[in-house]
Amino acid sequence: MPIVLGIESSCDETAAALVRADRTILAQRIASQDEAHAPYGGVVPEIAARAHAERLAPLIAATLGDAGIALDGVDAIAATAGPGLIGGVMVGLVTAKALAMASNKPLLAINHLEGHALSPRLADATLAFPYLLLLASGGHCQLLLVEGVGRYRRLATTIDDALGEAFDKTAKILGLGYPGGPAVERLAAEGDPRAVPLPRPLLGSAEPHFSFAGLKSAVLRAKQAMRPPLVVRGCCSGEPVQVAPACPLHTDADIAASFQQAAIDCVIDRTRKAIGVAGPVAALVVAGGVAANRAMRAALETLAHQHGLRFVAPPLPLCTDNAAMIAWAGLERLGQGQEDGLDIAARPRWPLDPDAAPVRGAGVKA
Repeated sequence: MPIVLGIESSCDETAAALVRADRTILAQRIASQDEAHAPYGGVVPEIAARAHAERLAPLIAATLGDAGIALDGVDAIAATAGPGLIGGVMVGLVTAKALAMASNKPLLAINHLEGHALSPRLADATLAFPYLLLLASGGHCQLLLVEGVGRYRRLATTIDDALGEAFDKTAKILGLGYPGGPAVERLAAEGDPRAVPLPRPLLGSAEPHFSFAGLKSAVLRAKQAMRPPLVVRGCCSGEPVQVAPACPLHTDADIAASFQQAAIDCVIDRTRKAIGVAGPVAALVVAGGVAANRAMRAALETLAHQHGLRFVAPPLPLCTDNAAMIAWAGLERLGQGQEDGLDIAARPRWPLDPDAAPVRGAGVKA
């Protein structure tokens, strides 16, 4: 039964995994860079690339050791070839090329987005094509009709910020540190989602595209509106007297909860629109880092049931960037007799549906 070594280095996670064709993850390791990037409130490409270069080789060796498998026992090498931070992508792809050449094994250059798109099939053997996929991460927010391996039709994309990016920027505005998504989710659990009136960009629009830049800006204004009570001296006694601020006070937890609810409302509205134009599908599937958000998953599950669809979401460890999904995408492609030449190049941008029509908006992230 084929075994594929997967390598992931597209952003700030250095990862390696061994996956067998029966969907068994034999071993996987992830080296996080959160501590290195935390002082900057986001990923610094140069720091990320250097960390990948330092960590990847020993990480692969340790992963092979965990599984008790030598490189000769692997049937193919799969690595993310894009899209992503080009320095990190190059580190992973060049390493995969060297291993493939040294072991005379097939090389599979994987689109990182395809790794996310197919990851639910790693966790659920019953998930059949076609299915409607919400792919939501720090760099991407798309609705895709997944018709088969290598066959993707984009129904919607973001015209500005991706959803995960909006979570990270909200965390930065609230001083929650990096990574932002989990921090916002934790804080939101303590707040009132109705406390702060925030916009729902594109809610109800005819096209199922996304927009989160205005929501992020509204969060900034809500934070700036938070002012402590004014303290003045009494005109007679001279004692301090508190004067209520002009605007109602809310807490950071209220802002986080209100932002998260606004984001969920937008996603549900846009996904409902996509269900209406997708045609018959087997399931509604969510993947990508934002798929780890429990409130988002619960709302999408309710939506799926309202439309008589199965709801499928990968286990939380397979939502964020990982090498198991890259290895699985490699297995899916290997099963179709595909492999790539050693001359294939790393790509900072690589749409799953290159034929998708352009959408309005100056900051489109296709």
